[in-house]
Amino acid sequence: MKIESIMTKQPICCSPSDTLQHVAQMMREQDVGALPVVSDLVSKQLVGIITDRDLCVSAMAEGKDPHITPIAAYFTKDVITSFPADTLESCEQKMKQHRVRRIPVVDKQNSCVGIVVQADIARVDKPESFQALIHEISRPNIRRPAPIAAA
Repeated sequence: MKIESIMTKQPICCSPSDTLQHVAQMMREQDVGALPVVSDLVSKQLVGIITDRDLCVSAMAEGKDPHITPIAAYFTKDVITSFPADTLESCEQKMKQHRVRRIPVVDKQNSCVGIVVQADIARVDKPESFQALIHEISRPNIRRPAPIAAA
């Protein structure tokens, strides 16, 4: 199966100059947890992706004013992408390898033409394959210190 058959086509995008508040409002209105970040809304050249977690854990935790602070410093710039003709399997492998839940889909000019999220895959994948995907993506990133032995 090709990515283009399951991706959300023409996703809502934002730009690096958009404020934290504006992006949060867009996410709420669209009921999404991430938005592709593009250089401009005409060419839609992908420059990154921003998640609701980026907004909260980074920007808001630093005490930034959401009304005036642009997202430029808070979105992921080294983004993992797929092409519309890529297979579902290759997209799942990228998600597992990089432990990401969303992958923007770009054309040969790096214009954002879609996005694939876990829910898209859940609708078409075998339950055991999807369970393996979720298991791999959800592995904790943080190494917890070993417990201190009692004296």
